[in-house]
Amino acid sequence: MHKLTAAAIKNAKPESKPRKLADGGGLYLLIDQKGGKYWRYDYRYVGKRKTLALGVYPEVSLREAREAHSQARRQVHQSIDPGEVRRVEKQMRHLAAGDTFEAIGREWFNQIMDGKSDSYRVRTGRILKKDLYPYLGSRPISAITSPELLAVLHRIERRGAVDIAHRAKQAAGLIFRYAVATGRAARDPSADLKGALKPKNKKHHAAITEPTEVGRLLLAIDAFEGTTIVKAAIRLSALLFQRPGEIRAMEWAEINWGAERWELPAEKMKMRLPHLVPLSRQALEVLRDLHRLTGQGRYVFPSARGGSRSMSDNTVRVALRTMGYTNEQMTAHGFRAMARTLLDEGLGFRVDWIEHQLAHAVKDPNGRAYNRTSHLDGRVEMMQAWADYLDELRLSATSPNATQSREVQAEAA
Repeated sequence: MHKLTAAAIKNAKPESKPRKLADGGGLYLLIDQKGGKYWRYDYRYVGKRKTLALGVYPEVSLREAREAHSQARRQVHQSIDPGEVRRVEKQMRHLAAGDTFEAIGREWFNQIMDGKSDSYRVRTGRILKKDLYPYLGSRPISAITSPELLAVLHRIERRGAVDIAHRAKQAAGLIFRYAVATGRAARDPSADLKGALKPKNKKHHAAITEPTEVGRLLLAIDAFEGTTIVKAAIRLSALLFQRPGEIRAMEWAEINWGAERWELPAEKMKMRLPHLVPLSRQALEVLRDLHRLTGQGRYVFPSARGGSRSMSDNTVRVALRTMGYTNEQMTAHGFRAMARTLLDEGLGFRVDWIEHQLAHAVKDPNGRAYNRTSHLDGRVEMMQAWADYLDELRLSATSPNATQSREVQAEAA
């Protein structure tokens, strides 16, 4: 005989200990100390007492709990263990879900994304969870069509996130191609969507490129009161002008002290080609000072949370904000544009040397990519000249007359 009412359940309050409100036939509502309400069914099967979870109130109403209870009781009377039925059903759902977009997406993420940067993993994971899984996650991956994928991407576009729509298309394509490679899909429907999205917004990273302002920036870096590690990261960002993710993930094993250069492996580079960065006297001085602090670990710039990972991708950005530079004035990526502009316009170095040092795609007259040692002697000279130029800009910002005095002395000599 039923004992509970909807009103009694709704008004039931928690107590200092978990308590049960019985409804009869082994069905009861368990109320924990925090007020959570859970439907349970106690039964005996082959002489053993067992408990079957029937859901959480109010998601599962009193009427629905009684229906589930009645079904479970019938199974017990038929010598069927409802708990075992539940376990098998759950297992079958998991097996069936193995070919869904989300299941394969998660498998791909765990298999492929290990070697990627933290920022790329976080950004891709966010797009999958927010923009793709809610609409495609439960669909069999082999059944997803190009128009279906496009409809999901258009949802992203409609909120004004055009760049994210392109990233979502790229991530979906990688998952589809993984499914093709592992025999769970015949083709990649994202391949049919070329030109179907709005063009990506051109993103320009804010950068300081006026020599006087660069000098003031360097003085601000010198005066920065953050940690020694963060300060060194900003200094090397200016001296080496590599991508922010490459700077913060720099490893001591990559520093070739004898050859005085930083040797980046292909898997760390955007273009998937190994890269050499000659180290000026000034850059080596920063690294030697820092080696006393972090040289026993893997990373040149370890995370404040521990040496097992590198510094956060927001660290240099936050430091620039602390120094008073807004996101519209200077960014961590802006050190690259700063060097690109001044090495060309201020110091007159060859553009192909600069582009090569920026690790951009540079090809020889026959259309072949240069290898990492191309123009190395010239790039060694260029990197030292760049470091010396930054010293001059800093000196000029400290005392504008100092640079003029040096020029007069040079002319007299």
